[in-house]
Amino acid sequence: MENWIYPSIEILVKVLLTIIAIFSIIIIITRVSGLRTFAKMSSFDFASTIAVGSILATIVLNPGQSIVKGAIALAGIIFFQSVFTYCKRKFDWFNRLATNQPMLLMENGEFLKENLNKTNVDVKDVYAKMREANVKDKSEVLAIVLESTGDISVIHKSKDVGLSQEILTGVEK
Repeated sequence: MENWIYPSIEILVKVLLTIIAIFSIIIIITRVSGLRTFAKMSSFDFASTIAVGSILATIVLNPGQSIVKGAIALAGIIFFQSVFTYCKRKFDWFNRLATNQPMLLMENGEFLKENLNKTNVDVKDVYAKMREANVKDKSEVLAIVLESTGDISVIHKSKDVGLSQEILTGVEK
């Protein structure tokens, strides 16, 4: 009999065996589908990663769930993510529909207030990212971009190299 403080030995053994089985299944699925499976490239990738984690936790912690059911759910999510990624690569209209465009938040040391308002990003958050990127003054910054992943990229000025427009491909100004 299990209680909420001391689970039975049978339950603990089942949890340990489930962990080994489900992690093996995740490794196999990831090897088949590729490294991009858990890359944080878009909000969809983030949601997929959360879903995989939730399934993993459910299968491991709920003794009433089967490993086969968990494996099918994991494979289904990874398959759907692969189809989604394929459609993003092959169809521009789908990519525009499904992916946030990166947005320029600062250019040549000046904040772009309209873009900050559009993206609901506070100047204090940008300053925090600048400190994290070891920026000592706004004049050191060529550009700051809110990426489609939600990350903020800080591009430093360089004495001998300017900002290539190619680097800003796909970034909304």
